[in-house]
Amino acid sequence: MASTDSLTVPDAPDFTDALLTLPASGLTAPVRERLAACARAADTSGEPDREAVALLRDSGMLGLALPYEYGGTGDDAQELNTAVEQVAQVNASAAIMLFQHYAVSRRVLEHGSPALCRRLLPRLARGDWLAASAWSETGAGANKKRLSTTARRTPDGGWVLDGAKSFTTSAGLADVYLVLAQTEEPAADSGADTGYGSAGQTFFLVTADTPGLEPDTSLRLTGMRGSATGFVSVHDCHVPDANRLGPVGAAASIIAGVRDSGASLGAVSVGLAQAALDLAHEHAERRGLTAQQAVRHQLVDLATEVEAARAVVERAGRRSAADPGVTTLHSKLFASSAAERVVSAVERMLGSAGYVASHDINRYDRDARAVALMGPTNDLCKELVSLTWNR
Repeated sequence: MASTDSLTVPDAPDFTDALLTLPASGLTAPVRERLAACARAADTSGEPDREAVALLRDSGMLGLALPYEYGGTGDDAQELNTAVEQVAQVNASAAIMLFQHYAVSRRVLEHGSPALCRRLLPRLARGDWLAASAWSETGAGANKKRLSTTARRTPDGGWVLDGAKSFTTSAGLADVYLVLAQTEEPAADSGADTGYGSAGQTFFLVTADTPGLEPDTSLRLTGMRGSATGFVSVHDCHVPDANRLGPVGAAASIIAGVRDSGASLGAVSVGLAQAALDLAHEHAERRGLTAQQAVRHQLVDLATEVEAARAVVERAGRRSAADPGVTTLHSKLFASSAAERVVSAVERMLGSAGYVASHDINRYDRDARAVALMGPTNDLCKELVSLTWNR
């Protein structure tokens, strides 16, 4: 695990000659099978999927979002979305943890000091460290405007964090958390509303064994049960200023930039929709239903939904739209809704065969619903898109 001062000492070695890469075809069959088995076990137990995290660490996938100079493979947003989709096809909880790791890795790359990048990013690229975001909290709202978590300056120039975060993915599994805290009260003329976060908020990187940081995985979710989504509290948690990410009070602008990155949670939904479609094909072939035109046409309709969702997620990853941020929001909205429609249709197609607690389609149903609730929630996505109309 990380140590309290391990973001500042010692210098990390160069890993550019030891790159870990995925096979050109994506996940290998053994890794897919093991991730799928992990998903079934975690869905039954509701416990954090530690084995899936270990597989991600060993696979080299944790380094895809980072450039060669830090030991990564330099994948762009479209390639990252594809990697997340592939994992989601067999284990959506692992895909969510992977997505969050990529998101934090990129934010550090974009906004971290050179010293912070040298010390932290090789660990994230190697898979020694898993990163997580700790933004949400009870009462803050989906738009994170009413934070109760605070960070106050100390005489030595550092910070003390106090507060409690909720719905933190990888709680208790992550080695470093990107914590959002209120460092100052926003001024009345603090600028245009970005729709997500507010002025006076700042990001801090807090290692897992920093005194005062406590994860709690007692939360039992309906879906994404292996994602270790829980609570993270910070009480009298001392963090050096070197662990601050970005300028003081500038977190809202960093959050706004996340949308422009092209990385889309819609990739998780595409993976789930594809997995459900595969189940439908297997069922139809096993029962000899593909001889019926109505069944074939229903499968084509479902495949069209999946392809349309994949296309909009790929467009978000290419960042080729006039406003890439809005396209990323649209991609989450459309893909998450499409996944719910596809899974629901496959449930009906399976009939009583799928009405068994252990059938994978039931996990897909619960996991698909979860994506719409993840930040930015689908309702907030709509608000963020519509805010642009009044500017």
